[in-house]
Amino acid sequence: MFAVATNEFVLAGMLPHLEDSLHVSTAAAGQVVTVYALACAILGPVLATVTAAWSRRVVLLGAALVYLVGTVGAAVAPNYGLLLVAQAVAAAGTGLFVPVGASSGASLVPPEKRGRAIATVLTGFTAATAFGAPIGTAFGSRFGWRGTMWFVAALAVVGIVGLLTLVPRNIPVPPAESLRRRFVPLADPRVLTALATTALAFTSVYVLYTYIADIFDGATGGSGGRTATLMFVLGVISIVGSYLAGIVTDRIGGRGVMAICLVWVAVCLALVQVFSGSFPASVGFIAVFAVACFSMSAPQQHRLIGLNPPLASVLVSLHSSILYVAIALAGAIGGAGLSIGGSGSLGYIAAVIAVLGLAFSELAHRLTQRKAAAVVAGSAEPAQEATTVTS
Repeated sequence: MFAVATNEFVLAGMLPHLEDSLHVSTAAAGQVVTVYALACAILGPVLATVTAAWSRRVVLLGAALVYLVGTVGAAVAPNYGLLLVAQAVAAAGTGLFVPVGASSGASLVPPEKRGRAIATVLTGFTAATAFGAPIGTAFGSRFGWRGTMWFVAALAVVGIVGLLTLVPRNIPVPPAESLRRRFVPLADPRVLTALATTALAFTSVYVLYTYIADIFDGATGGSGGRTATLMFVLGVISIVGSYLAGIVTDRIGGRGVMAICLVWVAVCLALVQVFSGSFPASVGFIAVFAVACFSMSAPQQHRLIGLNPPLASVLVSLHSSILYVAIALAGAIGGAGLSIGGSGSLGYIAAVIAVLGLAFSELAHRLTQRKAAAVVAGSAEPAQEATTVTS
């Protein structure tokens, strides 16, 4: 998971290198990340449908190989256009691998350990999110952005060897679903509000992540090394927080974990300006923020799977697509906020989005309770009628 998700973020720290190497503007260089995110969101569900009846192990290996081909293509791309094409190919592999990996992990354990299993698998995605830019900055400054892409390709090779040697062949295959059927869950208000929660929650987080250099410019003085340090702290603590969130989810449920995380994130984002002028204070802020910021994926996927376990892979795929949409939205919303109100406005904008995410999370919970009550009432009525007839 770490290998196939790293490409999503690894070029974010090397946009200046892309500009110089490919002779494009800053805005155009930034579209490399946007194209990757959108390709994941669009191609993931399509490929999941095509491969629905395949062995889960075969799908995981195939997705990793597609990602490897795309990453190597990006490393040797002679121009900007072919780089975008290669990134789209790599994104196809990522878009397929992430939901299949998460749902496969959940299927290998008993239901009471499902949250922990999802969190364990997604720790790789969290690490890629948090460490992608620092890795890109470090390798880009030494070997150029192409050297970074070769490094990411090497990570994929290691991952493929792990899949071949450690992943069992008998992972349960969910019932095959058509592409149209894969979007049927969106007609369920519970699913729709849960996905809206995911979109809002991660848009708020990625606004800060995407524009971290601008938000903390006063603390870093424009130093790439200091910015990378902030991202490294974010990454280390996020990995621990993400895993612990899975454990807590198994104990108190996804709704409780999401409420804690979203309140935590909203408060942090609203106060970011207080700590963004000093580097030591910024490190402390990032450490606190990191506890909750990337801990929300596991409880959200746990909630979605609980709504309809037979459609676990479909629901997780939709969740993954929404994550990529959130990344694209964060770039657009943050960019607009940066141009209108400056970097000082981004924390407040992101905090408002997090509060909206909390509202949708609670709405999703109420809809789920209402549905459960209706089912119980519906099953009780026939039993009462039977008792009356018998009497």
